[in-house]
Amino acid sequence: MCPFQITELALSAPRSGEKMEKTFTEQMRDLLVAQKRGILDALAATNEEFRAIVAEMDPKDVADVASDDIDRKMIEALGSQDIKRLRAIDAALTRISQERYGQCMSCSKKIPQERLQAIPYAVLCIDCQKSEERRNR
Repeated sequence: MCPFQITELALSAPRSGEKMEKTFTEQMRDLLVAQKRGILDALAATNEEFRAIVAEMDPKDVADVASDDIDRKMIEALGSQDIKRLRAIDAALTRISQERYGQCMSCSKKIPQERLQAIPYAVLCIDCQKSEERRNR
């Protein structure tokens, strides 16, 4: 890499960690919304009744917790893995709105961005996740 490229990257990078965190969180929110939309779209493709509900949803609505009526219809039509994933996505979106996203629910340490990129709805840091897995064996 040429020195000029490094300088360009340094100049274009966010100046503060806080701004970078906000940008990352916004990217993760967009990713979570896209994942939720993907699950809902897959459901709509296989369920005629649900297709109309998804088609009428405003993109902003996808990020919000669904109404009870939609929740009931989703639960009836979804498999258990999709239900778990949707709940995890909704919980992550709630943590983002409450500015608690990326904080380990067990030890309160920061979850590494690499882990969140791999599993955007992760609630435990790697160490706490390993401890949890050992306990569940």
